[in-house]
Amino acid sequence: MPRPPDPAKRRDLLDRVRAYVLRNGLADLSLRPLAKALGTSDRMLLYYFGTKERMVAEALAVYERRPLLRTRELLETIGPPTTPAELRRFLEEVWRQFRDPEVRAALPLYLEIMSAGVLHPDRYGPVMRDVVVAWTDLLTSFLRDLGMDRDRARTQATLLTDACFGLLAAPLADGHWDRADQAFHALLDSLEPGWRRTA
Repeated sequence: MPRPPDPAKRRDLLDRVRAYVLRNGLADLSLRPLAKALGTSDRMLLYYFGTKERMVAEALAVYERRPLLRTRELLETIGPPTTPAELRRFLEEVWRQFRDPEVRAALPLYLEIMSAGVLHPDRYGPVMRDVVVAWTDLLTSFLRDLGMDRDRARTQATLLTDACFGLLAAPLADGHWDRADQAFHALLDSLEPGWRRTA
């Protein structure tokens, strides 16, 4: 009877896989060079993860510095925002997290995965789709709590999520993070008045 995978070794491999893809990206990622760099074999990686794509997806999913994970931990402490002002402060805190050097270093990889997911949806498509859906669902629930109907809350949440992804992607190309900051706050300025509860 085969021995079950060692959870500690699996987690260690995920941490090292993530570090490798953050340094090297996805474009030329292949199992043998990756395995060699990690001091293991491609067969061992397949034993633990099944496919290269699943391995990369899991490596990112357990990344403790992901803003979504840190946000959920914050919400467990302070609770969800219940006023437009609290929602704005929450969104500003999330945006501030993207200034964390480790988070910002991971952004090119997420952009690469997003592009790969569009070109090859069967490979990396679910990775970014899950991220977008999770953020949109979270913001929708907050907006519903502020009194919005479901459709309007979903539309506003989609606008916030998609606009923020765009505002994070553009500075990776042009380096103008200050402009992205200004645009983000302008976006909140335009949306916040519409978050107020209506009769």
